[in-house]
Amino acid sequence: MYKIFRVLWPSFLVAGIAEGVFFTVIDPQELYLFGEPVHLSKIATYSIGFFGFWAVCAASSLMTWFLLLSAAEINKGVGAVSHSADDAGK
Repeated sequence: MYKIFRVLWPSFLVAGIAEGVFFTVIDPQELYLFGEPVHLSKIATYSIGFFGFWAVCAASSLMTWFLLLSAAEINKGVGAVSHSADDAGK
């Protein structure tokens, strides 16, 4: 559980900052999606934007966490010999 918080907490903080910077520059009522104006309330646009930023930042944090793992941690359990019931009688 602690590993999940190591990924989600920093991504939450950065998503908040990214949303603040993004929506300081861009008005939510002037956004276009696939050539059509977005007809959502400002709160809905802010919320969708925050969760979008959070997802991107969480993916970045998760990739960083994965790249910091050692080879032993990544390969733990790989190539281990499994003993089935058929092998036990031999």
